[in-house]
Amino acid sequence: MKRWLLISLLSSLGLVAVAKDKAIQNFILDEQTVYVIPVATNRVTTISFPGAIAAMDAAQVSIDPQKPAPFLIAHTKGSAFFSVRAEAGKAVTNINIRWNGQTYVLELVASDEPFLSVTFEPAPDTSGATQSAPVTPTRLLALLDEAKAYPLLQAYHPEVVAQVGYRNYEHAPRIVDCTNYAVKIEEAFRFDPEDTLVFRVGVTNKTNRQLIYAPNGFFLRVGERTYPQSISDASGIVPPHAEAPAYFAVTGTPNGGRNDISLKNDFYVILDAHTVGPASAIEPPPPAIIRPPVQGHR
Repeated sequence: MKRWLLISLLSSLGLVAVAKDKAIQNFILDEQTVYVIPVATNRVTTISFPGAIAAMDAAQVSIDPQKPAPFLIAHTKGSAFFSVRAEAGKAVTNINIRWNGQTYVLELVASDEPFLSVTFEPAPDTSGATQSAPVTPTRLLALLDEAKAYPLLQAYHPEVVAQVGYRNYEHAPRIVDCTNYAVKIEEAFRFDPEDTLVFRVGVTNKTNRQLIYAPNGFFLRVGERTYPQSISDASGIVPPHAEAPAYFAVTGTPNGGRNDISLKNDFYVILDAHTVGPASAIEPPPPAIIRPPVQGHR
């Protein structure tokens, strides 16, 4: 008999614990979701947000017990929570909460099985863990080709480059000027799905010797960070006193994450180049012909 009573008591306690668990709710905030919250006439439901509530809009709600309404709310301005109780059976209304620049809709329903505590939590921030999807060499080659054909694509197939970010440096060139050579950025493209920037640059040889550099030796400087190239199309040779075009791309970050670099940044191209071979012959200018002035007749 005692054993049966003990089992019955434990079972009852278990049912009470389950009932209490159901009365305590936690939700992830989503402005696209309507949250149905049952409240009772003889119980108080406390609803908590992650931070101070900016505003509340509701119908059929009162904050004064002396002014009857289907629901009674208690809230202190600037606090992150409020309490609500139903004043009439079968009452239903909604209350809109402004928090962190978003509006969240709560539907209050009078019920005999209320939630006693509801806690809203912000959605987890996964931006720091975002990794770039691998971009294959074939895809990178396709991006270079798309950048090269950008004027034609924009003129005849604008839908192909509608999502490509573009910046032209014709009127405000970005030049890294070194002793023997200079690198000038002429155009920049951003392909966001691949998290890739493509640059068209001009490498100028300022000497009368041949200038050589590693075709895969481009680096991009953005603020305090330096990014190595992911692919390039460059000859690696610039004749004396000439300029040679080159394309190179930067994809993601060195540790495999996204760089999300905007084209509005100030970019600097780093390239290690040097001259080789004998100086090219430079023809001297033709001598000036000086003619004596023609004297007029007296």
